[in-house]
Amino acid sequence: MDIELKPLGPGDIDWLVAEHRRLYTRDEGFDETFPALVREILEGFDAHHDPSCERAFIAWEGAQRLGSIFCVREDAQTAKLRLFLLTPAARGKGLGKRLLAECMGFARASGYRRMALWTHESHRAACALYEKTGWRLVRSEPKRSFGMDVVEQGWEIDL
Repeated sequence: MDIELKPLGPGDIDWLVAEHRRLYTRDEGFDETFPALVREILEGFDAHHDPSCERAFIAWEGAQRLGSIFCVREDAQTAKLRLFLLTPAARGKGLGKRLLAECMGFARASGYRRMALWTHESHRAACALYEKTGWRLVRSEPKRSFGMDVVEQGWEIDL
């Protein structure tokens, strides 16, 4: 699989919102508040990100998008991993591991000392990847989000 990682470009925001809506509605039962949050995050990133310390990685195979991962500033020492997504066709091929490594490498090279992320317990494959690559589960709590009962998780790693 010859996959190129590109920065956020034309059409990516609409594609990412649509994919999050499609996959999270189908797989998690999330309501419309979830894609609305995804759009808000993406539009904020597009309008205000600092390219010296924040980056989007959009995975492309030819003319097809396969996934994304974002590194954004939480504070001077901490990068936040956001919008980690793989299309079903791209899963199980090592692309998630590559995206995570690229994002963490960028954060390290940008001078961050640690990374943090927020996810849901139901994202078992992603959580297994985080654990396998040295991330620590630091928070797990039941919540009502996106019209569903979920278990929110916070993960961290020292860079």
